[in-house]
Amino acid sequence: MVNPMRGEVEVVIDGQSHVARLTLGALAELEGWLGASSLMQIAARFEAGEFSSRDVLAVLVAGLRGGGWRGDADDLLTADIAGGPVVAGRLAAELLARAFRMPS
Repeated sequence: MVNPMRGEVEVVIDGQSHVARLTLGALAELEGWLGASSLMQIAARFEAGEFSSRDVLAVLVAGLRGGGWRGDADDLLTADIAGGPVVAGRLAAELLARAFRMPS
């Protein structure tokens, strides 16, 4: 079960549920993978709707690794993400939004 208050989202890969969360370490890896100068640059891509499939894949991998998954991007290339590319993009955007949400 995911906890949105911790920034978690559920990603279903090949029929198996996984918890994804963008930890500080996962965010640092994400910056490097995407060659971004800041986290705000990555978030701005998603807010403007100017993200690529590579961006989505990188955010999902970072989030999954932050949630304890031991795979890498190659593992997702042939995996079935429930809901397909549209849901994958939504999940990546939700991970970023939850990572930057201020506690209430």
